[in-house]
Amino acid sequence: MSVLTPLETGHRSARDTGFMNSYLEALNSVERLHRLLLDVIKDEFERLGILELNPVQALLLFNVDDNEVTAGELKTRGYYQGSNVSYNLKKLVELGYMHHQRSEIDRRSVRVRLTEKGRRIRDVVARLFATHAQGLETRGVLDLSGIEEISAALRRVERYWIDQIRYIY
Repeated sequence: MSVLTPLETGHRSARDTGFMNSYLEALNSVERLHRLLLDVIKDEFERLGILELNPVQALLLFNVDDNEVTAGELKTRGYYQGSNVSYNLKKLVELGYMHHQRSEIDRRSVRVRLTEKGRRIRDVVARLFATHAQGLETRGVLDLSGIEEISAALRRVERYWIDQIRYIY
């Protein structure tokens, strides 16, 4: 965790410095949780002998679900960065997890959807997440109100960051 030095805080009050340190700790937790999520998916896939997909590709299949989307739509939904999504979609098509089709209207645009093979992987990830949700609840890690509170707080931060991108830069 990064802690601000007196020089970095300038004339901030102890309360401001405390908030900043907590904010940085929260950011660190979000990054760490994302990496851990990828590790959990990787471990599950290794356990099941699914070795040709990486965790990012598995999450992409999960997030596409039963929709037909473009790479641009995945980027605007905030799931993936540009080159990352393009590379992974191309790889998933090559491996037979996704079907792609050029748009009749805009030949530059390619729409993708899951194949049966892709839906099987989506279902593996869905079962893994369902198991996690049940485990968090039954072990008393989080209850419904706790997970709703976390989700609401993260949505507020997301909206704040989106506003920063749209209106400040």
